Amino acid sequence: MAEHGHPPRHHYDASMLSVEEALERILGYMHVLEAEEKPILDAMEQVLVDDVVAARDIPPLDNSAMDGYALQAASVEDASEDHPVVLKVTGVVAAGELPDVRVGPGEAVRIMTGAPVPEGADTVIPFEETDELERRDSGLNLSEIAVKVAVDIGRDVRPAGQDARRGERVLERGSILRPSEVGVLAALGHSTVSVVRRPVVAILSTGDELLEPGDPYGVGGIYDSNSYSVAALVRRYGGIPNMLGIARDNLDSVNAKLREGLQSDILITSAGVSKGDYDMVKDVLTQHGEIDFWSVRMKPAKPLAFGVLTAQDGRQVPHLGLPGNPVSAMVAFEQFGRAAIYKMLGRTGYQKPRVQAILDEPIHNTDGRRVFARAVVTKEDGIYRARLTGAQGSNLLTSMARANGLAICPEDLSRKEAGEVVDVQMLDWPEEVF
Repeated sequence: MAEHGHPPRHHYDASMLSVEEALERILGYMHVLEAEEKPILDAMEQVLVDDVVAARDIPPLDNSAMDGYALQAASVEDASEDHPVVLKVTGVVAAGELPDVRVGPGEAVRIMTGAPVPEGADTVIPFEETDELERRDSGLNLSEIAVKVAVDIGRDVRPAGQDARRGERVLERGSILRPSEVGVLAALGHSTVSVVRRPVVAILSTGDELLEPGDPYGVGGIYDSNSYSVAALVRRYGGIPNMLGIARDNLDSVNAKLREGLQSDILITSAGVSKGDYDMVKDVLTQHGEIDFWSVRMKPAKPLAFGVLTAQDGRQVPHLGLPGNPVSAMVAFEQFGRAAIYKMLGRTGYQKPRVQAILDEPIHNTDGRRVFARAVVTKEDGIYRARLTGAQGSNLLTSMARANGLAICPEDLSRKEAGEVVDVQMLDWPEEVF
């Protein structure tokens, strides 16, 4: 056995594509989709097509940050708790109103949060720092108010244009719309926004043995999980899933489903991409365009197909062929399908977030491929730890359901030992961990 920290090196098969090479080829076919105009709330997580420039100052006028009194700071420069300064109250300004009074020396105006500061005033005093409550409790009118503190000019006044100036670029093209960006658009008066549209992703499973969830179970049948897990991933990463259902193992069924799928922006199939697989799906795909069938140095998800199909209207539609095993399909999608959708959305940063964690048990690499081991990442005393979810067979979908990350053993290492540090590609970002 190799010494701890020095596992034997693999001489991996150079005829297989690396994960990076396969990803580069796939992204080389992808392009950013066209723009669409959408209501701002419906455009969440989409990418801005144009810069957003402020048409007016935000806020448009100096306004109050507090409920209180607008006044001149010089009028209360000698005020204190023991010697309050009494000012004449000349009016009230509510939010949404324009003040019709001017504040002079020795005067104050009752003002609400967000209301424009009247002319002449340079400061706002919160009502808690006056005797307003005492006057109300005593039944006194509020034609006068006693201020108990001295303040600097400008206190609790929000200047016009503090948030954005007219003509200022507030949001840059390429920005992803989060709740804060949606709020900015609303503050600028935009009800709609131009964003890169979401790709429609056709999803097709193939096989006579497959059953639709909800169908009566028959001996020898397998419920089609791949369509649903892939569709969920498509939706999670911003695409619109177009579930085509199941193509049976005959030419008419496969051709009919393919023609339907070619109306979408990209077609994703599962199964039928291994060297030993039944050739019908490959033959039909090849009739519709140019398809490359690859072996990728990764485990699971070694077999992968990619190419371009020609729709009846002449459009070129990318096709991504995932392996048939359910874990393989999901892992392959995380590496390649996610990035393809992100590029069509105009997003960058295709890689999943990663952390470094200490392994609680070894990862074995038997054949010189990059291993993506399903793992649960936790945090103990500020240190990330990763434990495997059990048996790592590519048919064990529940092992994926238990994982929040994929712990990586590089292709040139035969194993990562327990206690070693490992890169983990995070599938989720659990709040209780991070």
